[in-house]
Amino acid sequence: MNNIRRAENEDIPGILKLLVQVDMVHHTGRPDLFKGPATKYDRKELERIVKDDQNPVFVYLDKEGQVVGHAFCQHKQILGDSVMTDVKTLYVDDICVDETCRGKGVGKALYAYVIAYAKEHGFYNVTLNVWECNPGAIKFYQSLGMKPQKIGMEQILPNAIEK
Repeated sequence: MNNIRRAENEDIPGILKLLVQVDMVHHTGRPDLFKGPATKYDRKELERIVKDDQNPVFVYLDKEGQVVGHAFCQHKQILGDSVMTDVKTLYVDDICVDETCRGKGVGKALYAYVIAYAKEHGFYNVTLNVWECNPGAIKFYQSLGMKPQKIGMEQILPNAIEK
C-alpha cells in the first residue's frame, strides 16, 4: 500500500478532478439535487482540509505519481448522549476512483487503508453514505463487507416538481 498516503497540497488538482467525477455520478442519478459539474470543496477549502488531523484525506497515486483515487474521512464521536453509546466512528465522507482506473483494485486498496487507519486509531466502526442512484457503489461496498446501518428515505412532493 505504499502508493497510498495522506493528501498534500500538491495533490489538490487531482483531488478536484475526482470531485467533479463524484458530482457527475450524483448529477446523472439525481439531477434534481446535484447541479453538475461541480466540486463540493474549492482549492482553499482543500488546503485547510488536508492539514486537518480530524478529517484525514488519503490519496492513491499511480506509477506516475498522479492522484487516481481519494478517501475523505472524518473522526466522529458523540459523547454523553442519553440514547447512543460513546463509540468512536470513522466516517468516510467521500471515496472516489478515477473512472479510467475503476476495476483495477484502487478502491479496494483505499478502503483497506481506511480500515487499517481506523483500527490503528481505535475506532469502533467505519461508516459512509451511498446514494441509491449509485448501484455500482452499493455493490462495491457490499463486496467489501459493509452492511446497511440505516436507510434514508424521501418522498418528492408534486408541487416541488412544478417549481
